[in-house]
Amino acid sequence: MKFISSLVLMLALPLAILAQEHTDSITVFMIGDSTMANKPLKDENQERGWGQMLPMMLQGKIRVDNHAMNGRSSRSFINEGRWDKVIEQIRPGDYLIIQFGHNDEKPGEKRHTDPGSTFDDNLRMFAQKAIDKGATPILMNSIVRRNFPANVSEKAEDRDDNPPSAVGPTKNAEEGDILVDTHGAYLISPRTVAEELSVPFVDINALTHNLVQGLGREKSKELFMWIPANTYKFCPDGKIDNTHLNIYGGKVVAAIAAKAIAEEVPSMKQYIKPGIQSLPQIR
Repeated sequence: MKFISSLVLMLALPLAILAQEHTDSITVFMIGDSTMANKPLKDENQERGWGQMLPMMLQGKIRVDNHAMNGRSSRSFINEGRWDKVIEQIRPGDYLIIQFGHNDEKPGEKRHTDPGSTFDDNLRMFAQKAIDKGATPILMNSIVRRNFPANVSEKAEDRDDNPPSAVGPTKNAEEGDILVDTHGAYLISPRTVAEELSVPFVDINALTHNLVQGLGREKSKELFMWIPANTYKFCPDGKIDNTHLNIYGGKVVAAIAAKAIAEEVPSMKQYIKPGIQSLPQIR
């Protein structure tokens, strides 16, 4: 009988240790869209959200719980009950990275919000609820699209969120040399709400804009889903996508984000690997 009791105690100890480790660790929750989301690895899929690669940039007792999802706006994320599942898990000392915009600008009552109005309201609610739970919200705007129009006079507000393909242009389409952002006032709302609530804001759009413009129209393709035909099982016909990041691009943007977070959120600096202070070299 004593042997059985001892055995039960020994088996229970690892579970208790794991529970303690989980309790002692800090969690970075992430909510957002496809540019941040975890992507499937099936059939050699090369697409990655930068949030999927963020754990590679962290160290210590911290973990990432990435709830970002393809195609979601701040509105649909709430209406589908995804936010409720996140906020019920947040504990004091945790962090919440909030990044929406790519899909909020799309038409349609399921996803659309307006900057300066309903978009700000949703961002404010996310951040305030996190504060109420004792967590630190970190607001970000959208990462830049690789958009080098031949005619730079084209206005961002005249472009659809996923132009003939946030997959386009086609391989033979003419491109210019000036990167033109497509998000308009949706880039301003996260900063506005962050200032209002006195919480951290990371201008990841400006950081990625400088990265992509600095690389130029050809070299910047190495960050995005420009996939040649007959290369990978997941898209045998190839793919051209200027919105979503590939494995390498996900790592680079995750490194940029981690470095910026370390600068804007001093309490997070201890969890950021020192090596990423120098951004990965572009191939």
